[in-house]
Amino acid sequence: MKICVIFGGISTEHDVSVASGISVIKNLNKEKYEIQPIYIDQKGQWYKYAKYISKIENLEFGEKPKELEKIENIIEAIQKNDVIFPVLHGIGGEDGSIQGLFTIIQKPYVGCGILASSIGMDKIYTKAIFEKAKINQTKYEYIRKTKEGYKYIDKEFNEEKIELDEICKKVEKNIKYPIYVKPSNSGSSVGINKAKNNNELKKYIEYASQFDAKIILEEEIKGKEVECAVLGNEEILASCIGEIIPEEEFYSFNAKYKDKRSKTLIPAEIPKEISEEIRKTAVKAFKAIDGKGLSRIDFFVENNTNKIYINEINTLPGFTKISMYPKLFEQAGISYEKLLDKLIEISIATHKHKFI
Repeated sequence: MKICVIFGGISTEHDVSVASGISVIKNLNKEKYEIQPIYIDQKGQWYKYAKYISKIENLEFGEKPKELEKIENIIEAIQKNDVIFPVLHGIGGEDGSIQGLFTIIQKPYVGCGILASSIGMDKIYTKAIFEKAKINQTKYEYIRKTKEGYKYIDKEFNEEKIELDEICKKVEKNIKYPIYVKPSNSGSSVGINKAKNNNELKKYIEYASQFDAKIILEEEIKGKEVECAVLGNEEILASCIGEIIPEEEFYSFNAKYKDKRSKTLIPAEIPKEISEEIRKTAVKAFKAIDGKGLSRIDFFVENNTNKIYINEINTLPGFTKISMYPKLFEQAGISYEKLLDKLIEISIATHKHKFI
């Protein structure tokens, strides 16, 4: 079977995607699959490898692939394959845009479809769906950066153009400090900061707007940060729960990928009934956005109360050997290699159903 693994991409998560893509290539069964790696650089140019596949398997994190050959006809290059395995995170890879290309040319691909990908990428619209599904989440506010300044968007999506100082006053009335400031369309904690006062709130809003025009502001939940992986289409398999123990104040990009002191705990040290509730909620959230194939759903478990809050859903989670998604299923007895096989099988089944 010919498998096209696509990685890199134009987003701020480019380096993470390269690491994930190379890890997938390393662990695909070479006797079972003929693998075509495709690298997309940060300008959006597509490349194939001029030499044998083993040449790409030893890149350090942040190192760019070499010995590349530019692809002139993208559709022709991917049409030759039986299944596409996109290992792309963030804008241009996880937001439904590349899934649209695969859908148009009617090629099976691993992961969520156009709708689930676009909803899962945009935190504002994810929250709107979760509200409709009555899934508990943190208090939040939504603002938008325009050419003329900032707009405050209420829960009914009414817009009000006001100065940033006034926006901060509105936010402070509804959410106590500290307040997390996030770009709505970003991943790997890029652009996220924790504001502890008015000055920091304004500064971090301006910083987040460099990554996305939509900005979300959330209350802090003091408790455990936990994650659940899901696999499947109709019959969804939910993993055990994993716990994130960041060395830094919160699980920032640096804490995830650079600070070796950050740890994961599998399974998480939480009561069994809380774990089961998280697993059920993860499946509900996945189905609520019309998820397919795989996702990792992140939660908070509040100290003292054990109340569960959904944080976000990642429709194309990190896929390195140390990433939480494969590690959670490894705990369930599904090896990395077998997990890749299952995802490819699911993608073919999804495609057949879609085009019957």
